[in-house]
Amino acid sequence: MENRFNELPERRQEQLMAFDRLLTIMDELREQCPWDRKQTLESLRHLTIEETYELSDAILENDLPEVKKELGDLLLHMVFYAKIGSETGAFDIADVLHGISEKLISRHPHIYGDAVANTAEKVKQNWEQLKLKEGNRSVLSGVPQSLPALVKAMRIQEKARGAGFDWDERQQVWQKVEEEMQEFKAHFNADTGEAIDTREAEAEFGDLLFSLVNYARFVDINPETALERTNKKFIKRFQFMEEHSKADGKELGKMTLAEMDEYWNRAKKEL
Repeated sequence: MENRFNELPERRQEQLMAFDRLLTIMDELREQCPWDRKQTLESLRHLTIEETYELSDAILENDLPEVKKELGDLLLHMVFYAKIGSETGAFDIADVLHGISEKLISRHPHIYGDAVANTAEKVKQNWEQLKLKEGNRSVLSGVPQSLPALVKAMRIQEKARGAGFDWDERQQVWQKVEEEMQEFKAHFNADTGEAIDTREAEAEFGDLLFSLVNYARFVDINPETALERTNKKFIKRFQFMEEHSKADGKELGKMTLAEMDEYWNRAKKEL
């Protein structure tokens, strides 16, 4: 094993040593730190979700130093879970790494076997078919129930496409968007703008969103990323409006919409 290690490129040796260092620190913390000793799979869960969102924020901001930091935090969580698993004999980090390695090999027969997949789309189709052969009862069974609805819609559609259930042309999808928009509008009183049946209007709005997500997928737009960028843009503009109106001695809640629009348009130009 030592000879094999010495034969590796220097950078790979450094990577393995860095990973071993983290494993050693995790062992020490689990043994000596009261907080680390107290943690369970369940207690770490919400922290892992938080770290995942922090990584997502760093990626959207294209903040590479922050991406590096958040990747470290997430890697710590993975090592922590594996350490807890090893204490009950359920699994350890080697089992985790071997497991994902074996899955990657089995799911890429075009690399490690004699299958053919010359496009990313074909690879995705093969992936879903292999999952069914491995025992999944449904193509959609791999979509986590707790995913945010917008992300879940995207994943459902991607998996359905992997099974061959999808539109042929993007124009067909756009026609579906327009159809759903008309059905949504039909549930509102044309004179008052009020919903005729709130529950039905909500259902139609869901259909409209689902069809928009579908169209976004056809034009290579990630709807979650697009919406989050808009959220961030709105926050920056609104905070600009708050700060500059306050500097002018005005109170946002007492301003007219026209006055606020002036600051909003300034924000659009300056940010």
